[in-house]
Amino acid sequence: MRASLFRHGLNLWPPYLLAGIHLTTLSHDYRHAQVELRMRPWNRNYVGTHFGGSLFAMTDPFWMLMVLHHLGRDHFVWDKAGEIEFVKPGRGVVQVSFTLDDTVLETLREDAADGGKVLRWFETDIVDAAGEVVARTRKQLYVRRKPGR
Repeated sequence: MRASLFRHGLNLWPPYLLAGIHLTTLSHDYRHAQVELRMRPWNRNYVGTHFGGSLFAMTDPFWMLMVLHHLGRDHFVWDKAGEIEFVKPGRGVVQVSFTLDDTVLETLREDAADGGKVLRWFETDIVDAAGEVVARTRKQLYVRRKPGR
């Protein structure tokens, strides 16, 4: 699917649309994505900062989707685990960037070539407008080559 069409579709996806999460950039080759969350009355917590669930949701599908796009239908790619560490209160616009490089893709392909499962962690920082870290997330992907492929 063309990246621009996918980006628009994801921005209209109810969990993102209602949370105020916006995919601002998705490169044509699915190698880079940037996501932002603007402060709105419906995504504030009790103390007036970004709701932690919205912060984590900003990072939820991107590593899996980007890797899946490159490994294709020959591989299973699933989210296996996730973690978030809240570093400081998030206010205003916060954003997160994802960049997938060739080395990671080649390693995943090589490690999954025998049909065994591969588990790999991806770490991402959510930053505020000043570039200060608001939260750190880790997502673990499960990758396995499909039988007979």
